[in-house]
Amino acid sequence: MLKVGLTGGIGAGKSEVSRLLVERGAVLIDADRIAREVVAPGTPGLAAVVDAFGKDVLTPDGTLDRPRLGSIVFADPERLALLNSIVHPLVGARSHDLETAAPDDAVVVHDVPLLTENGLAPLYDVVIVVDAGPDTQLDRLVRLRGMTEEDARARMAAQATRENRRAIADIVIDNDVPWAELEQRVQDVWDDLVRRAHARGEASPE
Repeated sequence: MLKVGLTGGIGAGKSEVSRLLVERGAVLIDADRIAREVVAPGTPGLAAVVDAFGKDVLTPDGTLDRPRLGSIVFADPERLALLNSIVHPLVGARSHDLETAAPDDAVVVHDVPLLTENGLAPLYDVVIVVDAGPDTQLDRLVRLRGMTEEDARARMAAQATRENRRAIADIVIDNDVPWAELEQRVQDVWDDLVRRAHARGEASPE
């Protein structure tokens, strides 16, 4: 098994790259999606969040009111740390279960938005950074996601710098290119990952 960490700045196109890798056979473990699953209605995770933050963080239908919770934790580092102490272990455990269930020769891609910020690179055999210039990121966030320019710039500024992301990369995928070039680059990267996975499998003891 080859464990791949996939990251990139907001608006860089990481989701598109992960989709292309899945099309080619990668097993995708999406940290954001798992973070939503572990606090779904009826889960111990949601119960723990309500115990910590009160029933005001629930919507009338009993789901987690993410904007309300966000407004609480992002204004208070201690409250954010409390939320992370609840959610992160649950995400880690679920990610481990999914990884363990993958075939021995799989290329397992962990889609981790804050991989750089949280110093997680050592957890992976290969780190891929999807990279795009700030102007491209800004355009995508405003044009495709409907953000205001001010909000988009603030979200970009809150993340690791482009230089810091590239510094931890084993592989950089440039997403400031036409679609056909991106698709070919992902294919080349996939071929490399498969070779690495096979090499690891051959090197492992029986």
